[in-house]
Amino acid sequence: MQSWLLLTAILPTQPSALRVRVWRALKATGAGTLREGVYLLPDSAPTAKALWELESTIADAGAQAHMLVVQARDEAQEQSFRGLFDRCEHYAELLESIKDARGSIKKSSEAQLHKTLRSLEQQLQAIQANDFFPARESQKVAEALAKLRRDVELHLSPDEPATSLAAIEHRSIPDYQGRKWATRRRPWIDRLATAWLVLRFIDKSPSFVWLVEPKKCPKDALGFDFDGATFTHLGDKVTFEVVAESFGLVDDTAIQRLGQLVHYIDVGGTPIDEAPGLEMVVRGLQAQHADDDKLLAASVAVFDSLYAALKVPNER
Repeated sequence: MQSWLLLTAILPTQPSALRVRVWRALKATGAGTLREGVYLLPDSAPTAKALWELESTIADAGAQAHMLVVQARDEAQEQSFRGLFDRCEHYAELLESIKDARGSIKKSSEAQLHKTLRSLEQQLQAIQANDFFPARESQKVAEALAKLRRDVELHLSPDEPATSLAAIEHRSIPDYQGRKWATRRRPWIDRLATAWLVLRFIDKSPSFVWLVEPKKCPKDALGFDFDGATFTHLGDKVTFEVVAESFGLVDDTAIQRLGQLVHYIDVGGTPIDEAPGLEMVVRGLQAQHADDDKLLAASVAVFDSLYAALKVPNER
C-alpha cells in the first residue's frame, strides 16, 4: 500500500510572511489538504523532498511542524487520500481551452497562435508535474494539444508533408557528396535542422535549392521535407529524424536529443524545455533574413551551439 507524508503545522497569525511562504511552498509541492494545518503527499512524489525541507523551514522560523510517514488504515481511506490528488477537473478545463484555441486558429495571427500554444503547453506541464496518479485524462489532453499544434502548423504551412508508413532506407554517406538538396522555400525548423545535418555530417560540399513549388523539384536534386521527396516524414518521425537514421547518425546522443526537439517544435509531442527558446530564435532569424541561403547560414551557428550544448548536458 502507498506510503504517505503527513505534515502538521501550527503557524502564528502574525507576522503573515511565514504563512504566505508556507502556502506558496505547499502549492508548489502539490500537497493535498486534509484540514487546516494538516497536509498530505505521496512519499513517492517528486516533490517529497521539498515537503521535508518545509518542515525544517517552519521549525527554523520558531513555529511547530511535524512530518509523519503513514499508511491508510484500509482501502477506503487509501482512495480518500488519492482523491485529494484527482486532477481531472484541471485537465477538463485545459481541454476546453484547447477546443477554444482550435476554434480561433483562422482568425489569429501567427504570433498569437504560437503564444497560445506555449501557454497551453506550460499549463499542461504544470498539471502533470503535480499529477501523482495519472489517469487517461492526462494522455487525452496531451493528444489534443499535439493535434492542435499540428493543426496550427498546417494552417501556417499548408504544404507540410503528410507522413508515410514506408521503411527508412539506410544509405552510405560517401555516396552523397557534392549533391543538390532541395526543399520548400522559407524553411522552418525541420527543414533548417535537416539542412544543418546535411552540412555538418553528410555532404561536405552540398548546394541547396529552395522550391516555390515542390512538384517542380529538379530531377537531379535530393528532395527533403515535402510529399514525394527522397527524405520526408515516415511513421512517427519528422524529416530530420529520418535523415539521421538513414545515414546512421542516431548513435550520437546529441543528434537524438536534437531530433526530439525538432520533432516537438515541428509536429508536437512530449514538451521539451528548450523548445520555446529555439522556436523564438528561428522565428527571429526568419524575420531578419528574406533570402533563404542567408537564413540557413545564420541558422547554422544556432544549431552548432545547440548541438555542442546537448553534447555536454551535465554542464548546461
